[in-house]
Amino acid sequence: MVGRMIRPLARLMRSSVVHVAFAFLAMGSWATFANRAHPMPAPLQAGLIQGAISATITLILKRSIEYLASRFTGLAALLAPPAIAGLVSVSVLTVIHTIGGTPEIGRTIAVPLTVATSYAALYNLSLWRSRKA
Repeated sequence: MVGRMIRPLARLMRSSVVHVAFAFLAMGSWATFANRAHPMPAPLQAGLIQGAISATITLILKRSIEYLASRFTGLAALLAPPAIAGLVSVSVLTVIHTIGGTPEIGRTIAVPLTVATSYAALYNLSLWRSRKA
């Protein structure tokens, strides 16, 4: 009985739609919270902007790391892909939130940037190790 319950859950956890929706809700909620001291609609707008950016980043980050990892060798293959992903992420987040008028840009992007960069570094480390073996 437990095995029958685990299979659908495992399938659900592999779903890109679930990952994108989770990123939108989790990081959008964070951005709304980070901007809570400002009058509406600023917190809600920041949440929608961040949710959309996080959903998009979730879709492309894995493939981007795989592409970048294949372009470097040695220590550069370990360091460059997550560094590039982090720089692109912070740039995109900052520019879009600036255009969108988000009041607390630093607080808004701190958590999503940390999550995305950590994922990029850990996933890239796993790719790097498998290429070395």
